[in-house]
Amino acid sequence: MIEEQYEAKEIKVGDIVKGIVTKVEDKQVIVDVENSKVDGIIPISELSSLHIEKTSDAASEGDELTLEVTKVEEETLILSKRKVDAKKAWETLAAQFEANETIEAEVKDVVKGGLVVDLGVRGFVPASLVEDHFVEDFSDYKGKTLSFKIVEIDQENNRLILSHKAVLQDEKNKSKRKRLEEIQAGQVLQGTVQRLTDFGAFVDIGGIDGLVHVSQLSYQHVDKPSDVVNVGDIVQVKVLSVDPDNERISLSIKETLPGPWASIGEKAPKGAVLQGTVKRLVSFGAFVEVFPGVEGLVHISQLSNKHVGTPHEVVSEGQQVEVKVLDVNEADQRLSLSIKELQEQSANEDHSYELPEETTGFQFSDVIGDQLKNFKK
Repeated sequence: MIEEQYEAKEIKVGDIVKGIVTKVEDKQVIVDVENSKVDGIIPISELSSLHIEKTSDAASEGDELTLEVTKVEEETLILSKRKVDAKKAWETLAAQFEANETIEAEVKDVVKGGLVVDLGVRGFVPASLVEDHFVEDFSDYKGKTLSFKIVEIDQENNRLILSHKAVLQDEKNKSKRKRLEEIQAGQVLQGTVQRLTDFGAFVDIGGIDGLVHVSQLSYQHVDKPSDVVNVGDIVQVKVLSVDPDNERISLSIKETLPGPWASIGEKAPKGAVLQGTVKRLVSFGAFVEVFPGVEGLVHISQLSNKHVGTPHEVVSEGQQVEVKVLDVNEADQRLSLSIKELQEQSANEDHSYELPEETTGFQFSDVIGDQLKNFKK
């Protein structure tokens, strides 16, 4: 008899072997192990890193599998597909984590607190790292394929934390960077008011927010931004400056509006009489605001028809006054005013009463005639 040339290899725990699936049962899979005269068994718990209900979800007859021996019995080898998959997966995941790669995976399950994915090992996506906005119900995510970044990896404790939110933020940052390169100072753009603060309004100008400082909201004094704009308003803004390194954009709404001095020659022509408020006093006169953002100078010589040593002798800040326009220069934004001319005009008005014209033959005696007659009597 010819000696059998094939001799079974001694197999021990920890060995990596090849096997062909010969039978798929409810709770285990039977495999024909290469170089072994005994069958191998893969318990359902050792088929996948994730919980599965049926062995058929992870293996089919005829599949060739790479397996790790976990136990050697007299007539059987106990094997694990999960351990082999996990070792390969951890190596790959560690490299991807170091390279900050984006990986894709299907959401296998939705559990309390987040999502579960299979990357050869169980990966968990906390609810707070799924999207960059609040999501109330994640049930629709099961079966979806999403992109992820690895945010924590710990092979020893079998811990893998993933984030889809980080991918979204990366995409937004790239878009933001590109937008920063496109925007130039001096451009006039349309934007949407996103939020208000005490110091101004943040406006979205196409994927990136710029700040309209409170001083750039209006030509008039603004106490708080909500007096001028509201969240959601569509506004025109002018780009004042761009700081790509700090990702800051300064905007102005005021610069897109007609200035307070526009058409001032029509609103305040020479000779016009206007109502105004004394805004500030200086040694040479008083500045009076006659329109929002438009101040004219009443020179000290035009404050009163009396001699004035200092403007404080005649007017005070906040006082309401009536002024006459002496000269207007729109190009230089200058307005010369006078209070004195209105005083002189008032003083020169004739308040005397006009007597009737004398008639022909008018005599003084005609006026006191009756009294003379009584005297003669």
